[in-house]
Amino acid sequence: MVIGETLKALRMQKNLSQGDIEKRTGLIRCYISRVENGHTVPSVDTLEKFARALEVPMYRLFTDEAHVKKPNLPAEFIRSRMINSKQERELRVLAKLLTRMNKKYRGLLFHMASKMARRA
Repeated sequence: MVIGETLKALRMQKNLSQGDIEKRTGLIRCYISRVENGHTVPSVDTLEKFARALEVPMYRLFTDEAHVKKPNLPAEFIRSRMINSKQERELRVLAKLLTRMNKKYRGLLFHMASKMARRA
């Protein structure tokens, strides 16, 4: 089983372009192409992003069986997971921006954040 072929088939089935997937996942379009063509093996976190973007449960990426039923999860769990994933994305963006920041300014930012945390 090649995961890239499955991802591409699901994407085509939903009439989505690689650009649409790029917007929904935050992954670069050339990376999406490399995954779909079997040049790169995605991590589990990346597969989760693909599943969310394609609006399918993650297990659908690993099975062709249409008769497999969706697990019965409480709605609160799904909402809390979505909130956490949004927070995780925002933290990843912040971490990426912090790596680009000058060491002096990064130290200043951490100092200011620690002072704010002590007041809270």
